[in-house]
Amino acid sequence: MGRTSRKRSTLANRAIAASAALLLGGGGLVAANFYASANEGWGGDENGPRTQSAGQSVSTIDCPEVVNSIKEIPDDQRLAVDRELATLDSQITTYYQRFADNKERVQSDRTFAQNQILSPLKNERLVVIQRIVSLIDRSAEPPQGLEATAPCTLRADDNDQNDGDQNNDDQNDGQDDGQNNDDGQDQNQDQGQDGGDQNNDDGDGNNDNGDNAGNEDNGGQAGNGPVADDFVEIESVEPNVDDPQQQGGASDGTFTSDCGVNENGLFNSDNLIAAPGVSNGAHHMHDYIGNQANDAFASDDDLANGDTTCNNQGDKSTYYWPVLRVQNGQNEFDADQDGGGNDQNVGEIQTPSEVTLTFVGNPQSKVTAMPKFLRIITGDAKSFTNGDANANASWSCTGFEDRQLKDKYPICPEGSQVVRSFKFQSCWDGQNIDSANHRTHVDFAEEDGSCPNGFQAIPQLVQRIVYDVPPPVFEGDNASVFAVDSFPEQLHKPITDHGDFINVFDEDLMDEMVDCINEGRSCQ
Repeated sequence: MGRTSRKRSTLANRAIAASAALLLGGGGLVAANFYASANEGWGGDENGPRTQSAGQSVSTIDCPEVVNSIKEIPDDQRLAVDRELATLDSQITTYYQRFADNKERVQSDRTFAQNQILSPLKNERLVVIQRIVSLIDRSAEPPQGLEATAPCTLRADDNDQNDGDQNNDDQNDGQDDGQNNDDGQDQNQDQGQDGGDQNNDDGDGNNDNGDNAGNEDNGGQAGNGPVADDFVEIESVEPNVDDPQQQGGASDGTFTSDCGVNENGLFNSDNLIAAPGVSNGAHHMHDYIGNQANDAFASDDDLANGDTTCNNQGDKSTYYWPVLRVQNGQNEFDADQDGGGNDQNVGEIQTPSEVTLTFVGNPQSKVTAMPKFLRIITGDAKSFTNGDANANASWSCTGFEDRQLKDKYPICPEGSQVVRSFKFQSCWDGQNIDSANHRTHVDFAEEDGSCPNGFQAIPQLVQRIVYDVPPPVFEGDNASVFAVDSFPEQLHKPITDHGDFINVFDEDLMDEMVDCINEGRSCQ
């Protein structure tokens, strides 16, 4: 376990050459896309899908995010509803494995796909959705039209598209039973969640860390990504960072918390925010720093009483994110476990060489204290299928951080390291520490720094994670690529990167942070 410290003997241009060979030659990473539109999925009803034909290439299962159609969850039903939402993710994982195990038949036999994947998945989802409606109905007005989110589609394979940068509105037209999915399903994705459920019973998903790197259908050694088109040389990207100008009332101080790099090796595939009380709620492995009591079953009291890796013991906050792996044919400790190989996350987990946690102010106003146990998710673990509205995590290289990428992994030049960056929401509604979709209680500031909708400015967590990983190689005996862990159906796309934070600062240290930021000082 631990960081792979390998000298960069493989130059970036070798990776580019390998990628180009695969794109243009026998590897065929960019296959002909026979769909009429990259935005159209393959759902189908009794009259058949609109765009499907023999041999069409489909890449994954695309299901509507049910939580986006739920406006409010009563407090006394929140845990039960979150568990049901996690069950929906577990169902997708199970049927994605069925899809992956039968991909050639799925692509050639529309009836098989409908009867063995889409119809049974829809029926199972409908049962869970009806349970969710019933739970909410016990204490509040039940959501209307939620059943319309049950049908899923098969997503067209198109490596040329901006991963997840589509509007999925039309994917669900003409699905089973001719349901109209307009209710709560416009897919502009202002919300989302990183959830999941227990076990993937229909397949081990491990693929033995096989030799699938560069294979069009499998993609990477995990069997489900990434592919060469997911990478780009950072030197070919134009600078694109434009920070807002500081105004007279700005709070321009900073507060830094040093919590290590997870040298303790604390990993799990739970998600306390989105799937509390559910083992393997994320279907991918997380790195943890800060609070050491964090798992799916931790209460606020457990967090308050937990140990912390932070130098300042007044910060017991939990900071977590999906691990980064190098898919190099080497097994990790979780090769045959949920969250790891069972969920098609394979290869060596990389320990960061550096993690920086900086809380910054607002370019227009002073900030106020964050409430204890405030939960914030930044980025979207399902951006590949949800769309990019919440895909705000970014990738870059040391020395090139004025160039940020959302939908590509960077290929860094010799001597430069891979950087993941997360900017968390910095406006709070002043009332809630969480919300139904784990997003609407917080928001991002406008371009000028102002908070929308009467929200108030809070310190913004800016998280920077640095890795020493080799550039990707897509062919030969030395084939290896780095990729972030993901839900299986999200294909390890870089756009699915995300971070999670639960504030467990003690009151005195939070007040010190706010004073430091508002007074323009640099503190730690």
